Amino acid sequence: MDIGAMLFRDWQSLLRVVLVGSLAYPALVLFLRVSGKRTLAKLNAFDLVVTVALGSTLATVLLNRSVTLAEGLLALLLLIGLQFLVAWLAVRSSRFSDLVKSEPTLLLHQGRLLQTAMRRQRVTEAEMLAALRSGGVAGPERAESVVLETDGTLSVVPARPG
Repeated sequence: MDIGAMLFRDWQSLLRVVLVGSLAYPALVLFLRVSGKRTLAKLNAFDLVVTVALGSTLATVLLNRSVTLAEGLLALLLLIGLQFLVAWLAVRSSRFSDLVKSEPTLLLHQGRLLQTAMRRQRVTEAEMLAALRSGGVAGPERAESVVLETDGTLSVVPARPG
């Protein structure tokens, strides 16, 4: 194993990363501005997959010599275009929306942990207690509800005093 080759290949490789990165990054920002805020929203699992894929594609364009800038930009446009199409179809068709989006799940109601729902969603009691603490609620008995949202976050609704 040549450690020197792992640390530094040549100046041309570094120049390529700087040049391609200096062109690809602003292009991605422009694509995202044109496509709208919804492109990077974390509303559901599909949105998360697109966000991760965009980052992965940008990294590949920067670091993989066999991928040209034009190919990388086309791949970014394709991902953004597909995300736009899926969001557009989901807004216009409830069937399509049901296919690509999940529903929020109630995990705690009026201070009671809903064990069946928690098991089905693979949420532990320790994770629920952590979510309650993060939401400023001392314990389950002081919460009206906890909902596992479609983006994987836990929303805590405190119980009303009185």
